[in-house]
Amino acid sequence: MSETPPGAILRPDEIRPADRGNGARTIPLVHPGLGAKSLINGITIFSPGAKIALHSHNCEESVMVLSGDAIAVIDGAEHRLKPMDTTWIPANAPHRFINASATEEMSIFWTYADVAATRTNLETGETRPVAAEHAKRM
Repeated sequence: MSETPPGAILRPDEIRPADRGNGARTIPLVHPGLGAKSLINGITIFSPGAKIALHSHNCEESVMVLSGDAIAVIDGAEHRLKPMDTTWIPANAPHRFINASATEEMSIFWTYADVAATRTNLETGETRPVAAEHAKRM
């Protein structure tokens, strides 16, 4: 039987973000490499006006706006979000996040309910493991 890791202290300002393109960069935090068995999370920072492609996941996701002015599009409905506003997105629901500001960065804290979370880009149909997108940083 494997031993449970003692836990971890993560300092986002000491982790180099992974460039996701289109003005978004992600700081992976909790991941399987630390011993996580049931969730992964991290922070994504959006440049002014940046947005990520419409996509879905194979598991639930929760996103909290940390800073800035955000737009969440969830299953076709647009929602304006401010810091501390939090979303819950069911598995397979199409969604995306957009930085509504043309001058300020926006950041979100995300959590997936499965270490094997996948992201399916609804424009291309491509499905990839979320953890693989940030593997070089984990």
